[in-house]
Amino acid sequence: MPQALDLVLQVALDVPLPRLFDYLGSPGTMPGSIVRVPFGAAGKGLKTGVVVAVASSSAQPADKLKAVEAVLDVPPLPPDWLALCEFVSRYYQHPLGGVTSMALPPLLRQGKLPRRTKARDASTAAGAVPLPPTFLLPTLLDEQAVAVAAITAAQGFAPFLLHGITGSGKTEVYLQAIAAVLARGGQALMLVPEIALTPQLEGRVAARFPQATIVIAHSGVADAGRTRGFLDAHAGHADIVLGTRLAVFMPLPRLGLIVIDEEHDGSFKQQEGMRYSARDVAVFRAKQRGVPIVLGSATPSLETFHHARNGRYRLIELTRRAVAEAPPVVRVVDTRREKLQDGMSAALLKALEARLEKAEQSLIFLNRRGYAPVLACPACGWISGCRRCAANLVVHLADKRLRCHHCGLEAGIPRACPDCGNLDIHPFGRGTQRLEAALSERFPTARVLRIDRDSASTPSKWQALLASIHAGEVDILVGTQMLAKGHDFPRLTLVGVTGADAALFAADFRAPERLFSQLMQVGGRSGRADLPGEVLIQTEHPDHPLYRALVDHDYAAFAAAQLAEREQAGFPPYAFQALLRAEAKQLDTALEFLGRAREAAAALGGDIALYDPVPMRLFRKMTLERGQLLVESASRPALQGFLAAWTAQLYELKAPRDLRWHLDVDPLEF
Repeated sequence: MPQALDLVLQVALDVPLPRLFDYLGSPGTMPGSIVRVPFGAAGKGLKTGVVVAVASSSAQPADKLKAVEAVLDVPPLPPDWLALCEFVSRYYQHPLGGVTSMALPPLLRQGKLPRRTKARDASTAAGAVPLPPTFLLPTLLDEQAVAVAAITAAQGFAPFLLHGITGSGKTEVYLQAIAAVLARGGQALMLVPEIALTPQLEGRVAARFPQATIVIAHSGVADAGRTRGFLDAHAGHADIVLGTRLAVFMPLPRLGLIVIDEEHDGSFKQQEGMRYSARDVAVFRAKQRGVPIVLGSATPSLETFHHARNGRYRLIELTRRAVAEAPPVVRVVDTRREKLQDGMSAALLKALEARLEKAEQSLIFLNRRGYAPVLACPACGWISGCRRCAANLVVHLADKRLRCHHCGLEAGIPRACPDCGNLDIHPFGRGTQRLEAALSERFPTARVLRIDRDSASTPSKWQALLASIHAGEVDILVGTQMLAKGHDFPRLTLVGVTGADAALFAADFRAPERLFSQLMQVGGRSGRADLPGEVLIQTEHPDHPLYRALVDHDYAAFAAAQLAEREQAGFPPYAFQALLRAEAKQLDTALEFLGRAREAAAALGGDIALYDPVPMRLFRKMTLERGQLLVESASRPALQGFLAAWTAQLYELKAPRDLRWHLDVDPLEF
C-alpha cells in the first residue's frame, strides 16, 4: 500500500541557485532529514539534500511536484545545525544547499551510510567523563591556573583570547578546561589549522582522557571513518571532536566548549568552493549555543587582538614558558655587506658548527620548496613558465622535474634551452632542496633532513619524519612553514631564518602580519626544553620595526603599530571587505562581466566603496584567466545588506557559458 504524500518538503540541494526546492513527502519527515530526490529536466537523476522546512502547500503547481525517493535512516539533524548552515549561507552569500552539502561527511553527501561494527551499534550515549587523578596532571604555573579558572567559571557565551608566548603551555590550559567540561557531561570541539598537527595532539588528548570517546575529523580520514565520526557526534557518543576547519560543522548535542588552536592561521579560511572562516563560524556557533570559546595563539590575528583590546573578547596572557627558563634569544644578522655562502651568513654557519659539536639540533627555515624557483637561459632570456598559469615551473632536482605549485603541471628538466638550444641553462634562486644539498656538502658528517610539502606528502611520511627528529636521528632540519607551529623538539636549540625580506614590501597589507607570525612561531621551536635557544634572522634591513619587535619578543608593540597603520588606511579590522572574482578563458571576458557587476552595484547605492575591476595577481590559473572587484564598507551590517541585494542581481546577469564567478567575504588573499 503506497504511503500518503501530503507534506511539502523544502529541500536544500547542492546546485548553484540561491533557492530551496519543493518535494512531496510522507508524514513524519522532519526538518533536518537527509533525503534522496529526483532532480533534472527528466527527473531521472537523484540528488541528496537536507529538508530545511515542512509546509502544507507549495507555490509550484501540484502536478509539477515530485515525490521524495528515500529518507536516509539517520536521525534528523538538529535545529541548531540547520541554523548554523543558514547563518553561513547568509553571511558568505552562498546557496544554502552548497553549505549543507559541504557540512555533511562524504557518504551522507552521496546518500549512503557506512557499515557499522557490532560494538559501535551497541554503544550508548556518553555520560560524564571523570576528571583525571590530580597526581597525573602537570603542575600549572600561576598564569595557567588563572586561565583555567577563568575559562571553567564562564557562564554562557564567553569568548577568550589566550595569548601565550611559544612554549607557555597553552595546550595544557586547553586540556584542563576540556576536562572540566567532560566532568559536567558536556562535549568539547577543538580545531587545529592543519592535518599535520592532529596526530600528536590526538595522542596527548587520548593519554589525558583514556575513558573519553574521541572523534578525529579532517580530510585525511577515510570517507567511512569521517561519516561514522559525524554520526557518533550527532548521537552524543563523542566526548571530544578534534579536527581541522570542516569539524566546525559537527553536530554536538552536549557542546560545552570550543577551542581554536593557532587561531591566527590562514588555513582556517577555506579558499575554494564555499569560502568561509572556520574560526569566525566557531565564534558564531559558541554564541548560538551559549558556550565559552578559547582562541589561542602566540601571535593572534590582528582582528582577534583588536577585539580583545576593545573588550569584545576577554584577554588572558601567558608570558612565561612552561618548561624552559626563557624564550630564545633573537638576533638579527646584517647581510648588506656580506657575500653569503649558499644563502647563509658566516654567523649562521658558525652557529650551526657549534650545535653540531654539542650534538644539538638546528633548523634552517626557508619558506620556498623545490630546488630553485625557476630555470632560465642567460643567452635568450627563456624561463621555465607554466603554460596553464601565470607562474613559473619550479625546479625539483631530486626527481628531475619542473613543477607548477599552483596547478600541478609537471615536465622534465630540459637538457638545453627549448628556445635557442643553449646548453648552459641554470636554476636561479634557492629552495629547500638546494639548501639541503648545500648543507649536506658543507657538513658531510651531519644528518640533514628536509621537511616540506614534497618530502611530507602523506600523513605516514610526515609521521616518519617526526619520529626521526624525536629519535635524535637528525642534526640539521631544513623546513618551510610546515615546521613553524605546534611542534616540540626538545634537542632543537638553533633556528636560522633565510629569505624573509621579500615579504617586508609585498603589496598585500597582511604580509607583515603573516611574516611576523611566521618568524615568531618558527623561532619558538628553539629552546623549548632545558637547553637555551637562539634565533638568527638574516636580513638586509636590520633596522626594520618588524625585526626589532621580534628581537624584543614584543608582539603587542608590533600589533599596535600595525593596527594604527590599518586604521589610518581604512583596512580591516576598521573596514569590511568582499571580493567578487570571475574567471573565463579570456581575461577580457572576466573583466567585462565584472564591469557590468560594478554598474549593478553602483545602482544599489549605500554606504559602500566600489573599486574598478582588475586582473588578479596570478591572473591565469589552470588555463583560466581571472579578475576581481573589491567592495568595502566601514559598517559590517551595511556591507551585508548590500551583498544580499547585489548577489541576487549577480545571479540575473547574463554571462558566457565559460565564465564562473564567486564572492569571497572577508578575503585573506588578493
